[in-house]
Amino acid sequence: METQRILVTGGAGFIGTNLVNELRNRGHEVIALDQGNSEREEYVRADVRNYRQLEEVLGNWDFDFVYHLAAEYGRWNGEDYYENLWATNAIGTKHMIRLQERQKFRMVFFSSAEVYGDYEGVMTEDVMEKNQIRDTYQMNDYAITKWAGELMCMNSAKMFGTETVRVRPVNCYGPGEHYTPYRGFIPKFIYLALLNRPYTVYKGHKRIIDYVEDSCRTWANIVDNFIPGEVYNVAGKPEWESAIEVYSALVLKAVGRADRLVTYEDAEPFTTNIKTIDCSKAVTDLGHDPKVTPEEGIKRTVEWMKSIYTEQI
Repeated sequence: METQRILVTGGAGFIGTNLVNELRNRGHEVIALDQGNSEREEYVRADVRNYRQLEEVLGNWDFDFVYHLAAEYGRWNGEDYYENLWATNAIGTKHMIRLQERQKFRMVFFSSAEVYGDYEGVMTEDVMEKNQIRDTYQMNDYAITKWAGELMCMNSAKMFGTETVRVRPVNCYGPGEHYTPYRGFIPKFIYLALLNRPYTVYKGHKRIIDYVEDSCRTWANIVDNFIPGEVYNVAGKPEWESAIEVYSALVLKAVGRADRLVTYEDAEPFTTNIKTIDCSKAVTDLGHDPKVTPEEGIKRTVEWMKSIYTEQI
């Protein structure tokens, strides 16, 4: 395996940190970029919303690949802080693409399975190509910005010959993901259960989750299996698809709390009921092979969050 020089934007975030570790463990030279100060080695501070800062970083290194993860995450975060969402996810991505057009590095763009919105049926990658886009697809600004990012990547490839692979993560979770009210349901349930606080579970929703180390192993494989223009769903095994209340029960068991913490309500409005994800293309092209079951992954995540929030528990 040839050593590559790789930039990971959002490299201090949850997925970014795990991906940087995976790529470095494979012998690649990896620079993490994020907007905060950090004492980490091989780290640079820059905000993707600022073209000058990105231009300076990319002018100092000749990167073979850029994994573009930097983004504002989540539906309600996108509603409450839509200025940050659009500036980072849309303008920040455009900045990166413009630099890609100039410097010709290969890019892996992190989109989201949220782009499928309320599509009813198995979510294969070509859903977005074969079906007319309706206003009910992307049901929130977060999803819209991710689809806009994909469109910009595809447009740049046609106009300037840039080479990009798009990936659509699906409920990636695990150690390293700190709690905020805007995070996914797994860290939210764990955090609130650890603090013995009540939380709500909406019935009628099914999801597949994927442990972060499994996801990152697959994304790291793109370096050696790069097919320009491709797009990949990356999720857990199909048999892991479960109702949200099943995941809640796994969390409560791992934390050691009673079910009385939970209030069950009917399906949440403006939220996809069932997300059945097809990852067969990632299996074929990238060797995607999730190993960590939801039971084991949730246990590991609980132990990590216990260590982080010890003083609050």
